[in-house]
Amino acid sequence: MPDILTGSRKTATAKIMLTSGSGVLRVNNRDPLKYFGRQDLVDLVNLPLITAGVKGTVDIKARISGGGIAGQAGAMCHGIARALVKFNPELRPTLKSAGLLKRDPRKKERCKYGLAKRRKRFQFSKR
Repeated sequence: MPDILTGSRKTATAKIMLTSGSGVLRVNNRDPLKYFGRQDLVDLVNLPLITAGVKGTVDIKARISGGGIAGQAGAMCHGIARALVKFNPELRPTLKSAGLLKRDPRKKERCKYGLAKRRKRFQFSKR
């Protein structure tokens, strides 16, 4: 039974199951391009595989939930990188130098009371 590792970005989480195989990539039992609908997001998902040089040699199944499609693609990228390190620990320096193992901490800022939006203020009237 292969290990299941998680990746996260904003409020999206991705559970990644990585096995050696022929390079099949499935996102919620769908083709990545059909799921994400944009080629740049599919390229982001494939980035750890290309960086590690294992594209076409591992099968990946992903269960993604939460957030939007861009956050989900980032979560999947993070999860695949972590799964590759668990699969082959010698890939860690390559993926770490590319910045793929670091979780992106940026999230949507909370609304503050007394303000119109997160940082926007209401119009000031002197008189």
